[in-house]
Amino acid sequence: MSHKTELVTIIYYCDKSIELFHHIGHFETSKTGRIILPDTFKKGKSIVAVCRGEVDILNKIGDRILPNEDVA
Repeated sequence: MSHKTELVTIIYYCDKSIELFHHIGHFETSKTGRIILPDTFKKGKSIVAVCRGEVDILNKIGDRILPNEDVA
């Protein structure tokens, strides 16, 4: 049984930093269409927003938003 996934952009803070990060990736959806973020992804983060598709963030809180390449 295959699981449906959707491309999303997640904006978040790490618990030990005030820097704002984002991650673009495919995540599974529930039967009702909600994005399921695994606990392993959420650990140590405060999720600010989950946006449908790839969001091109130009500026957020000054120029402090950085892509986090270390996230799965």
